Amino acid sequence: MTGEPLALWAEILVCALLLLGSAFVLIGAIGLYRLPDFFMRLHGPTKATTLGVGGVVIASLVFFSAGPDGLSLHELLISLFLFISAPVSAYMLTKAAVLQQLPVDPRTRGKPWDQ
Repeated sequence: MTGEPLALWAEILVCALLLLGSAFVLIGAIGLYRLPDFFMRLHGPTKATTLGVGGVVIASLVFFSAGPDGLSLHELLISLFLFISAPVSAYMLTKAAVLQQLPVDPRTRGKPWDQ
C-alpha cells in the first residue's frame, strides 16, 4: 500500500472477515481443548480452523486488492492450498489413528476398526 486510505466498504468488509475468522479459530481451539478423545478433537478444530484461517486470508485478499495495485492472487493460492491440504491431512491422521487403534471415549459413536 502506498499510504492511501482504504475505502469504507473495504474497511468494514476486512473487519467483518477478521472477526468471523477469529471466532472460528477460537471455536476450534476450544474444541481442541474440551473434546475427550483423538477422533473428536480432530473433527471440530479441523473444520473450524480451516474456515477461520480462510476468513483471515480472504480479509487479507480484500485488504491488498482494494488498493491501487489491483487484485492480489497470493491469497487465493494460499486459500486453495489450505482448503486442499487440511482435509487430506485430517484423513491421514485419522487413518493412522485407526491403524494404531487409539483408545476412544465411550461417547464417541462408531468403532471404525470393528467394521
